[in-house]
Order: sequence, then structure tokens, then C-alpha cells
Amino acid sequence: MIRRIIHIDQDKCNGCGACAKACHEGAIAMVDGKAQLIRDDYCDGLGDCLPTCPTGAITFVEREAAPYDEAAVKANMAAKAAPSPCACPGSMARALTPQADAAAPTPSASQLRQWPVQIKLAPVNAPYFQGAHLLIAADCTAYAYAGFHQDFIRGKVTLIGCPKLDMVDYTEKLTAILRDNDITALTIVRMEVPCCGGIQHAATQALKDSGKFIPWQVVTISTDGRILD
Repeated sequence: MIRRIIHIDQDKCNGCGACAKACHEGAIAMVDGKAQLIRDDYCDGLGDCLPTCPTGAITFVEREAAPYDEAAVKANMAAKAAPSPCACPGSMARALTPQADAAAPTPSASQLRQWPVQIKLAPVNAPYFQGAHLLIAADCTAYAYAGFHQDFIRGKVTLIGCPKLDMVDYTEKLTAILRDNDITALTIVRMEVPCCGGIQHAATQALKDSGKFIPWQVVTISTDGRILD
């Protein structure tokens, strides 16, 4: 079909990539340092990319082109937005050796024993869970309580999260961690604010759903950094 579509003048293109970033449909890509229209059916012909081009390399033309395929564009955008478990090497599970385990630890030594610490990123099965005392903490607690590493993280495997900000219920994942690993004890550390009850509820419900009897306790931290119970 004949329709309006963009044209990129390769001689004028300076390779800045601004148009590719502005094209939310993914019709433009950088190829060998130059912007190119790679999919006619991804170009809606509205020209959001035009005002971003500093050299005037983009214009409209009327030519034979595949019709705009909205379904294909949405599928492409969804695929790009989908998280990949292997996308970030930094999220790979690994055990750490705290400085406190060294021959001469410094007073401010980190006590963290594993990575990652975010509940959302932590694997359900990892070697460091076996025989572990599990610490499930609201992420604000480490900022409010000055001695968090020494008094809570030391000797434990640590998972942190904030259900209010993450907009997720951790119960199912925590249940799997407790059920499928040899967790010997559970400590839950939360802030005094009401919204922090979500992480306590998720952890205690997970313990119940796991079907295991594991010694557990809840510690509440005040906003000015005191242990309340």
C-alpha cells in the first residue's frame, strides 16, 4: 500500500541516535553508526522522531510500504520490557565471606554473607540457604538502626524488601524458600510504621504455609533508630 512513512537521509545523519530513542515503536535502529528505518510495519507515520533530529535528516515520504502493524509493535515493546533473569550479571547468586570471618576484621566490617539481598532477586534454591538463620528485613531498617550489620546481619542470610514500594506480595516466594531449604531460624525486622506490617505478614504467612516448625521472632525498629521489642 502507498502511505506516509519516514525517510532518513544517510548523508545528513550524524549518528546521534536521538531518533532511535524517540521511536517508541522500535522502527528505527542504529546500524553502522547511522539511523535506519528497519521495519516499515513498525512506523506509524506520525513522526515523533522528526523534531529530535538535529540535522534535519528525517522527512516524510509517500511510498509503497507495509501497513502499520499495531499488534506487532505491542508484542515487540512487551518483549523488550520483559525482565530477563540473565540480564544483569550482578544479580547472580553468590556467597560472600564477611570480614568478620577474617583473621583481623575491622570494627566497621560488613557482615553480609550472600548476594543478592532483594527478595525479588533472590533465588529460591541457593547453597547458602542450607542450615541458615534467615533474616527477612524491611529495607528501611538498615538505615534507621545504626548497628544493623553487627546486631542483625551477622551470622545470618539476609533478604530485604518493601512490599509497599515493590507492589508485590512476597508470601509465595518466601514460602518456597522456607519449604525447600533447611532454614534453622527466622528473624523478621520491620519498622514501626503501619505499612511495614506487610513484610511481617508475608514472612509469618510463608512460615505457616511452609508447613515447618522454625523458631522465629519479630523485631520492630522505631523511626529514630531504637529497638522497640
